[in-house]
Amino acid sequence: MFRGSSVISAVVWCGLWIMLANACNESVRQAADDQGPSARPADASQPDAGNAAHAGAGDARVTDLGQVGGGSYLPWAGGPSYYAAWQHGPPTDPSFFPIAVWLQSPSNAQRYKDIGVNTFVGLWDGPTEEQLSALASQGIYAISAQEGVWSTHLSDPTIRGWMHGDEPDNAQPDGQGGYGPCVDPAAIVSSYDTFKQGDPTRPIYLNLGQGVANVDYIGRGVCSGKVEMYPEYAKGADILSFDIYPANNADGSQNQLWLVASGVDRLRQASDYKKPVWNWIETTAISDPTRGPTPQQVKAEVWMSLIHGSMGIGYFCHIMEPTFVEAGLLADTAMTEAVAAINQQVLSLAPALNTPSLANAVSVASANAAVPIDLMVKRWDGALYAFAVAMRPGATTATFTVPDLPTGSIEVVEEPRTLQLANHTFSDAFAASYAVHVYKIER
Repeated sequence: MFRGSSVISAVVWCGLWIMLANACNESVRQAADDQGPSARPADASQPDAGNAAHAGAGDARVTDLGQVGGGSYLPWAGGPSYYAAWQHGPPTDPSFFPIAVWLQSPSNAQRYKDIGVNTFVGLWDGPTEEQLSALASQGIYAISAQEGVWSTHLSDPTIRGWMHGDEPDNAQPDGQGGYGPCVDPAAIVSSYDTFKQGDPTRPIYLNLGQGVANVDYIGRGVCSGKVEMYPEYAKGADILSFDIYPANNADGSQNQLWLVASGVDRLRQASDYKKPVWNWIETTAISDPTRGPTPQQVKAEVWMSLIHGSMGIGYFCHIMEPTFVEAGLLADTAMTEAVAAINQQVLSLAPALNTPSLANAVSVASANAAVPIDLMVKRWDGALYAFAVAMRPGATTATFTVPDLPTGSIEVVEEPRTLQLANHTFSDAFAASYAVHVYKIER
């Protein structure tokens, strides 16, 4: 992705827009070779995106055991209580959940609002008066650079955060046709301090590249594999995010949809679970019409992200080749309808998503070991909500156990069916690849 009027580097084109032609890969590889071998830490393996239900349980605190389903709360950051720290931060209404688009024209604000988008991240050559006016007219928020007319809009409720330059963890153009190292995290922390001096009433947003999840991503140059840098980057932002587009990728990560969950895990760990993580989801065939996500894959990526603790979902909407289309998502009717449905479900469940997750209230076992089921459990409005997603392609049957509830009624949310809890358990089919189900469990 890119921001403002920044020059679009070969790293950006190769990495984020998935233009991984051999010549481009060789260009970045040569830049890395010229600066010596990169150190590959022993712990550079990706987090396990296959056990969301118990991640971080050792740090949980026990509370509220008398309601439907027991359990202890997991480490968590985000939602109304977090954003309340800033006078002009994201809304603190529990029914608000950030759903964003990246670097889209505010002239399309109404069309994006119609499909559930509430935030624009990045304003090209902005912010400008026209851009802010267009967003304000639709009640859409912005996260923008401290550029353009920013200093005259410090009390403007449209702007809800300030942003760093994009993907500092990637190799950076050296101005001579090659690539230097990634940005030193200390420089990000210094910029953070400068941004806060300019306006302490809004959080600072930092987006990182796919190396968060795809550890060996070549676009990081000499920084490839150095995952120990991410906790240092995390010190320079209040909201963290990253992007990876596995259906579009042409390297070994292609179609590894679960990498979105791995990236969420890594960034949450990088901030010691004290800062919210957002992430970006692919919606188009970015640079090759034969590679791109299906609507079901987009839905799976969104829910994999949320189940692993993402607190904001953004969509990358561009088509870069063979013809540039900024609002590529809106040009695809089927995908637009699918994203609208995803967003509607997410927003309808926002009050639940904006609460801490429970560690032990529900567990799940998959009948097919090759298709693990990841699980997130929330307690809201007197019920348990169990969010489940198949983390690999293929079919399976999942058996859920609710230790503190022997019987009960289960609504499969937004599906015309109900299940019954008996002897603390219920089962359900995950018949399609990357299937997603949400269960509302009541006594």
